[in-house]
Amino acid sequence: MKIDFDILSAILDAYPYQVVFCDRSHIIRYMNKDARERYAGKIGIGDSIFGCHNQSSCQKIEAFLARADAGEEEMFEAINPAAREREFFTPVRDQNGTVIGYFERHEYYGELSNDGKSGQNN
Repeated sequence: MKIDFDILSAILDAYPYQVVFCDRSHIIRYMNKDARERYAGKIGIGDSIFGCHNQSSCQKIEAFLARADAGEEEMFEAINPAAREREFFTPVRDQNGTVIGYFERHEYYGELSNDGKSGQNN
């Protein structure tokens, strides 16, 4: 079986959390099904991710990208208590290890400790 865009898209659509992939210019290049449903009418492919973030969040995204360029992998971003989610910044690298973009990964949680890690009741 050849792995192509349709298969990779189906895999990401099966993932039960939002995945929004952006290029290095912060343009949204891919949204999985959960993300398309959650953000319908707000943002979409071809839009800047900065269009749905405040200035402070945009600065954090730029800082995460710089940390990824320095070699860090997935980074904890924030806890969103209203949505009961942990948010992560995940760099995507090409075969040479160069950061070509990133995605924000949202993960639902049960109860959390103050450091963003799951407690016993997740």
